[in-house]
This record gives sequence, structure tokens and C-alpha cells, in this order.
Amino acid sequence: MRMARWRDAPTEARCASPVKADFRGPSRQYRGGMTDRDHDQSRPTPAPEPAADAPDTAQEATGHDPTPTIADDLKPEQREARAKRIGRRAPVIGGVVAVVAAALLGLIVSARRDFLFEFDEEWAEDVLAVRGPAGDVFSYFMNALGGGIVGVFVVPIAVALALLIFRRPWGALYFIVASAASAGAVQLLKNLFGRARPEDIIVASDFGSFPSGHVANAATIAVALGVIVPHVWVWIWGAVYTLLMAASRTYLGAHWLSDTVGGMLVGAGVALLVWVVFATPLERERLEWTARLAARNAARAQAHITPPAKR
Repeated sequence: MRMARWRDAPTEARCASPVKADFRGPSRQYRGGMTDRDHDQSRPTPAPEPAADAPDTAQEATGHDPTPTIADDLKPEQREARAKRIGRRAPVIGGVVAVVAAALLGLIVSARRDFLFEFDEEWAEDVLAVRGPAGDVFSYFMNALGGGIVGVFVVPIAVALALLIFRRPWGALYFIVASAASAGAVQLLKNLFGRARPEDIIVASDFGSFPSGHVANAATIAVALGVIVPHVWVWIWGAVYTLLMAASRTYLGAHWLSDTVGGMLVGAGVALLVWVVFATPLERERLEWTARLAARNAARAQAHITPPAKR
């Protein structure tokens, strides 16, 4: 009877009648009005199982070990090649230009023996006007640090010993040779030009005002340390130290301003020219030191890696 009634019903009524899409039996009702189908669809989809041939580690997947290693350019054969390719043209040109400029300035100073530069006189007057207890203490300290036994022997030997402790023997030798060569060049130019010191000098000094030995020594230290440890902060501190030494020398009346300029040129130029002689061993030593530092850092990083938990 029901089937007959359904056949006799209009088409619209037959299409609107509820028909089961599947035959899983009566649908159970869950709290909130959910049916079996809604309950199944709300379940989270399980993550796919990894393939049997999938790599287990990042090293197998990329072919690269993720742990820190020494860079390729720090390998022994490449370090030697880079050390031999170190350029010498720039330090040669820079050193020659600086020394020649200092010599030309000395010739001009010697030719104007009875006439001072206007900027020398103005600077001397300005410095004389600002003398005081604080400036005296600082300038006397810089005077002891940059000259005499301390500046000529103690400081260079102390720096050389520090470099030897850090296993930089070529750096230590270069520093000693550059310091000695700079001091010798200064004494040669002092005796060659024989410029008189300012009358307002308040510290004991040797013969000859041009060039300033203290400033030349400071410039040599700045350039030499910048070559041995080529970092920006080393060059910045070296430049600051040299300028402070120049200011202290004019403050004490030991030099004219042009004397300090000549000292900077002589000290920096000699350090660059000596660098040319030691360029290859210095670069080889620097690369070896960098390689040791990289290996030590890699070992420390590896030691801090937590091993995977045992299953």
C-alpha cells in the first residue's frame, strides 16, 4: 500500500521525500544536535605517515652538516694561497706618500725658520689660554706614556709579549720592527731640520721640534695594531689615541701643530712600509689564528647541543 501510494504521489512530493544516502542504519543523535556524519567530520585528520625512504636528519636531506664548521676559505691550502696573494701596492703607495709628505713639510718648515705658519701661532695661543689642572694631569700622563723609557721600550715590549701570548709571533716581530724604524726616522728628521721648540714649553724635551716623536710613536702603534688586528674598532681607537697625543704635545708647548702633523705622517708611513716586508707571513698568521678561533667556537657550539632522548 505504501509503495502504491508513493508511486501515485506527484513528482514534486516524491522528490521532496527524505531518502537515505547511505544504509548505515538509524543516525544517532549526539549532544548539541550532531549526527553520526557530523561527528565523523569533526574528528581531526591523522597526519600522514612518513615515507619509508624519507631522510631522518637535516644533513641527509640537504647533504650539509648543520653543525658549525671551519669555512672553506680557512682550509690550509686556501689560507696559503690567500697569504701569497696579499696586495702590497696600496701600503707601498700610502707609505711612500706619507713619508715624502712629511719630508716636504719639513723642508718648508726649515725654509721658513724665522716665520711661523699662521695656524701654528693661533693654535698655540688657543691652547695656552685653556691650560689648567685637569689638562696638566692628562698631558703629563700622555707625555710619560708616549716617550722616554715607557714609550720607547716598555710599551712596545708589552705589546709584543701580549701578541706572543696570543700566538702571533710574526705580529710581535712586525710591531717591534715598525716601532724601532719609526723612532729612527724621527731622530733622523729632527737632526736634519733642527726646528726650535715653542718658548712656552712646560716639559723637558730633547733637541728638535719637527717631527713630534710622541705623535709618530702613537701613529705607528695605531697602524701596526690595525694591521695585526684588522677590525674597525682597532683603527678608531688608534686614531683617537693619536689625536689625543697630538693635542697633549701642543698643550705642553713641546711642539707646534705642524710638528704633530709631520709626526703622524712619519709614524703611519713607516708602519705601512714595514708592513710590506711582513705582509705574507702576517696574513698567513692571521688566517691561521682565525681558523683556530673558528674551530674552537665550533667545538663549543657542538658541546652545547643537547643529544636526542633515547627511546
